[in-house]
Amino acid sequence: MTDHEFLAGRFEAHRGHLRAVAHRMLGSAAEAEDAVQEAWFRLSRSDTGGVENLGGWLTTVVGRVCLDMLRSRRSRGEQPLETWRPAPSAEPDPVRDALLADSVGPALLVVLDTLSPAERLAFVLHDLFGVPFEEIGGILGRSPAAARQLASRARRRVRGVRAPEADLARQRQVVDAFLAAARNGDFDGLLEVLDPEVEARTEGGVNSGAARVAAAAASFARLARVARPVLVDGATGLAVFAAGRPERVLAFTFVAGRIAVIDIITGPARLADLTVEELPPGTGPAQDRSSTPTVWSPLVSPFFRKPRRR
Repeated sequence: MTDHEFLAGRFEAHRGHLRAVAHRMLGSAAEAEDAVQEAWFRLSRSDTGGVENLGGWLTTVVGRVCLDMLRSRRSRGEQPLETWRPAPSAEPDPVRDALLADSVGPALLVVLDTLSPAERLAFVLHDLFGVPFEEIGGILGRSPAAARQLASRARRRVRGVRAPEADLARQRQVVDAFLAAARNGDFDGLLEVLDPEVEARTEGGVNSGAARVAAAAASFARLARVARPVLVDGATGLAVFAAGRPERVLAFTFVAGRIAVIDIITGPARLADLTVEELPPGTGPAQDRSSTPTVWSPLVSPFFRKPRRR
């Protein structure tokens, strides 16, 4: 076995852990893979003969890579395009995986996206992966005390996250109000059902803030007329059908009776991963005008499109 093959084998033993760290840091499986690959490049170019804890060394490298990616993303005003779901670890641990799955739920993701890159790194590495503050401070170029303060500040904000609305009947009321307002171009009606910090996410970018999202949705009355309420992965959402299949899906995250996140999904691969079902009885009006699947032709629309920078 060559030295390169031996090093590659040692790296593969840590890949699952590194992917989990990067996934929780970045909220994107694709970006997490990029970060892990960059860690391999750096390992292959480094002299690690004196490294006693390769796992810790690689975690530090991945942390630095993710920090750079978060800072770059923030400077460009970008957000990951996919919904954040925990990545599996290399060595399954049902109890730990359950705790981590709970820790990165939809409501928490909304909060994590508001943290600064340094706060996010300190919180994720320490609270989810137990990395000492001495190492976190080294990644950030700050003292351990400063790293501890960053994690504490992030923790306070995370603890204040409101639980997502789980009642399907209440979700349906909110979705019906959103749909009616969008169909009528009712800007004020949209503001009533949108969280002030709502985010609307598409494959093309992210639109943030109730006023901007409401303005975009109010101009989209034509497509709203053929959308119908459905269950999207168990939560109330909207779908536009073509030939009996969903062609565009709006998946919502509800917080405190309002819409906090809107994921607009149009890509065939992402649509195929969704479970779109009829709403169960008792979750809304007995008869919905849009309950019959409608063949829909794609429309060119600025719906939730991220504004271009000048």
